[in-house]
Amino acid sequence: MKILDIYTFLDELSPFALQEKWDNAGLLVGSFDDEIKKVYISIDLDEELVEEIEENSLIITHHPLIFKGLKRVNYDSYSTKLLQKLIKKDISLISMHTNIDKTHLNKYVVSEVLGLKLENTDEFISYASVNMKFNDLVKYISTKLDLKTVKTVRCNDFIKNVAIVTGSGMSLIDEVKADCFLTGDIKYHDAMEAKARGISLIDIRHYESERYFSNLLEGLLSEYLKKNKLTAIITASKNPFEFFIEGETIE
Repeated sequence: MKILDIYTFLDELSPFALQEKWDNAGLLVGSFDDEIKKVYISIDLDEELVEEIEENSLIITHHPLIFKGLKRVNYDSYSTKLLQKLIKKDISLISMHTNIDKTHLNKYVVSEVLGLKLENTDEFISYASVNMKFNDLVKYISTKLDLKTVKTVRCNDFIKNVAIVTGSGMSLIDEVKADCFLTGDIKYHDAMEAKARGISLIDIRHYESERYFSNLLEGLLSEYLKKNKLTAIITASKNPFEFFIEGETIE
């Protein structure tokens, strides 16, 4: 199968034109004329993962390896080190980032992972009714996402509805119309802003909330690849963060 064939399918599934202006989704490494033998899916790339991928393969990631223009390729940064390895092994790279956030990922996490009833979606932000005590909601979300520790901001003891953005969504706080906002990468001043607005927060973390990208995309691609005698291999880069409680690592 050629890269162009699968790219066209992905573009129909979740148009790359929907990505944000600052984003860099699409074909980042390789040529549309390249023939591929295997397809891998991962939230991100790391060196260990690239070593495992076979030559003449395609890797589809959620996060783009390259966000900004590269002025030099010295193989001493995250993107350039991996870029060198990809090129040497003739591995092509397609990234589906904010386009699939808008069309699929946020809705998938709300419905399929968290098991909540999706009420509506406004581009990135998905809404669901919960009608739960704040403490109960924190426990529920922690269990569903397998979070051993959770960072929160409590403004109300009872939560009627929640807004959810996987990954890093605090830049969208102005648009949130819910009692509680679930997103990742919440910083100190984000918490102060939310407190002033009366919006409770639950930090569902970046990696942990978006790691479902692989299962989502594999499900969307499986029939198409099967017709072309290919299968998607779900793999994953490792979360770069470790978490400790009293000096003990939390798995």
